[in-house]
Amino acid sequence: MKILVAIKRVVDFNVRVQVKPDGNGVATDGVKMSINPFDEIAIEEALRIKEAGKADEVIVVTIGLSDAQQQLRTALAMGADRAILIESTTEVQSLKAATSLLNIVEKEQPGLVIMGKQAIDDDNNQTPQMLATLWKRPQATFVSKLEINGNTALATREVDAGLETLEINLPAVISTDLRLNEPRFVKLPDIMKAKRKPLDTMTIEETLAGFNDNELSIEKYESPQPRQKGIMVESVDELVAQLKERGLV
Repeated sequence: MKILVAIKRVVDFNVRVQVKPDGNGVATDGVKMSINPFDEIAIEEALRIKEAGKADEVIVVTIGLSDAQQQLRTALAMGADRAILIESTTEVQSLKAATSLLNIVEKEQPGLVIMGKQAIDDDNNQTPQMLATLWKRPQATFVSKLEINGNTALATREVDAGLETLEINLPAVISTDLRLNEPRFVKLPDIMKAKRKPLDTMTIEETLAGFNDNELSIEKYESPQPRQKGIMVESVDELVAQLKERGLV
């Protein structure tokens, strides 16, 4: 069985994001970029499944600039077998990403697709669900525990009421939550080995035959407004009066 893992290059979670002065995007020049944290968990889970003898190959794929090869090489250093870069010079929204990934899925025929539940840059939480729908295969989202049993998977997912366990037939799409695992550290020898692993490149146009590109356009980015200073009140009556004045009660 092949496992396909989709990842995204994002601004590292330790970096404070800054909006460009002209408001046309987020400043990335000289900024540390990393694999989306939820996608690192997806890579780790795929590797654990392979190490347990339940998969033969782990393929990692991303959509983005040529610079995203750095994140693909990191995934290869973690233990993935090969990588695919779908080059795009523009920002790709969820449906377009899912359609592009579907092309790779149809070529590779994986038994399982694992993705992070969302990317920390746009927080859309849409691509896994869209890919499963386009592929017409089962899905389990927000997975915190995963067991592969032959042609089925037992997925424990986090929901508002607690935990829910689903049994789904493979092939399927899984999106990972934070509590699924803790990704491994990459060692220097593995980084050197990753340089010799195959990394294929194609353009996003090659994966979007017949796609109707009606994406939303983002007109402007703005930083969050500074938090307003709080006030001190002397009594409950004064608190209620302040809340009423602001239309909060």
